Amino acid sequence: MQKFIAIGDVHADWDGLWGALRAASCVDMEGLPTPPVRMGLYQVILIGDLVHPKNLREYARLTGLLDFDPRNHDHLFLAAREQVKQLERLKTYQEAAPHAVHIILGNHDDAVLNTSYVLGTTGGMVHVEFDPAHGGIHLPHHLSTWIQGFPREVRIAGVQFAHVSPMPAHTYYDDLFYADHSTKRWFRESPEYVKMAGLAFGVYGHTQLEKGIYIHAEGGKRPDFAMIDALQSREYLELMLDTNARTPVQSVRAVPF
Repeated sequence: MQKFIAIGDVHADWDGLWGALRAASCVDMEGLPTPPVRMGLYQVILIGDLVHPKNLREYARLTGLLDFDPRNHDHLFLAAREQVKQLERLKTYQEAAPHAVHIILGNHDDAVLNTSYVLGTTGGMVHVEFDPAHGGIHLPHHLSTWIQGFPREVRIAGVQFAHVSPMPAHTYYDDLFYADHSTKRWFRESPEYVKMAGLAFGVYGHTQLEKGIYIHAEGGKRPDFAMIDALQSREYLELMLDTNARTPVQSVRAVPF
């Protein structure tokens, strides 16, 4: 039996990330994996999108600026610098237990590596702190190399962890991906995709949920997937998994912290 701690999209909410890891007994006082993580009894899954705060308010919180301006090169430098500090810290944590700490490649992480896509919000804000062509800076090479090694999915005993959905096309962040509105709607319009993919359970992020983690169960049946982009609600997903059991998922719940 293993315990899986799955944490939704981070988007530079480092207080939330480290708070979740502490609440789940996955990080010690020195910022390193606890014994259960090192032993593999606890498996930590980050569902992707480490970078890019979600809105101007979060950029202001990250940088300490009262009025963050994404067109100001100095402001962009501060936003990049603060994220680099925390990415370094997370890299140290993950590399101390790579068999038990898994980070999925999200589309925002990919956009830092491939700056041909400028991501933004419906309000007109753009994420360019790691885009030199728009006033940002290059992500340090060793961090780029680390992120390039992130998997696009993790599968264990029929349980899938992926950033967006069970659909293979949603793991590659290209023109087709950004033109496809189903990336945000599939879990309500076509929840059967999980069963069609032959999965026992799926864990996904990408779509922000205002009411916390959403665990889908059709007609009183066993839960079959969870949407966990809810770090702002201070929740993470706990999954108990027995890889030798006919039904591997023994329990699943949203845990507040």
